[in-house]
Amino acid sequence: MNFRNLFDRLLLPFQDEKELRRSLYSILGFYPHNIELYKQALMHKSVRRRNEKGRPINNERLEFLGDAVLDAVVGHIVYRHFEGKREGFLTNTRSKLVQRETLGRLAKEMGVIDLVVSAGCGNSHNSYMGGNAFEALVGAAYLDHGYNACMEFMEHRILSQIINIDKVAYKEVNFKSKLLEWSQKNRVRMEFLQLEQTTDKNGSPVFVYQVVIEGVEGCTGSGYSKKESQQHASKDTLARLRREPQFIDAVFAAKADRTKMEEEPVAVAPDLEAEQQNFFDGVTADTADRQAKNNQKVENAVSDDFSLDDITAAPREKTREEIIAEAEAAAFAEA
Repeated sequence: MNFRNLFDRLLLPFQDEKELRRSLYSILGFYPHNIELYKQALMHKSVRRRNEKGRPINNERLEFLGDAVLDAVVGHIVYRHFEGKREGFLTNTRSKLVQRETLGRLAKEMGVIDLVVSAGCGNSHNSYMGGNAFEALVGAAYLDHGYNACMEFMEHRILSQIINIDKVAYKEVNFKSKLLEWSQKNRVRMEFLQLEQTTDKNGSPVFVYQVVIEGVEGCTGSGYSKKESQQHASKDTLARLRREPQFIDAVFAAKADRTKMEEEPVAVAPDLEAEQQNFFDGVTADTADRQAKNNQKVENAVSDDFSLDDITAAPREKTREEIIAEAEAAAFAEA
């Protein structure tokens, strides 16, 4: 055994190529033709291996290719599965299926992460390692077996057995609600500003909104409705809050400036109890009693004027004199 073969055996987490082929078959559903492509797809850049020309050997180029292939394959599947759905829905569904977090979970679920070769770089310290390796494997499968094999793999092994495409498509995370909750907990002011409203080539309205927190401009989002555009803007702003400490610092600096201005001394509000006490200052007990009696007289007079005793539900019976008077009046009127 030469040094290169020994080096390969030490690097790979399987005893021989036969074991690797079996592992790849359990993942992909087909055996590889060119095993070297898959070895490279599982080689993390931390290994720092180079070929005879000094060029690095790792999975970055295959990852690039696999990313493009996944976009095409998953887009094709989504297009066929959701007949009649609009472009925005299709794009959103594809994005959720090929996002790095989803691919990372797939890599862990299918055992891809266990085959990745790295040097001094544990998988737990690189949340993207599994997703990158998954994309690289798709790139290797595309070069080795072609587009149809990748389509078969994604459609029948991933979207039929592991991921429910309908649940992914219709499950909506309310990013706007999450952003509002964050702003309320931190007592910062947030608003959505409509930047523009246009139409696409089909005449459908397109809205563009921007998140503004404490006057600091956040991310923008576009969509076929105000809700959709605000959701996109909220999602990107949440991501920015997580990864950009400078953005958070700017928001809370603006909040500090605002609250400092609002906390400046203002005129003291009048004490209502003291005002009432001042109103009664100088009133003696006799005067108070007299005022109370006068008030009672007024209340009694009002009650008498607006007495309802003479109003009854049934009409009052007419007297004999009233009946004769009405009859005479009617007779003279007819004359």
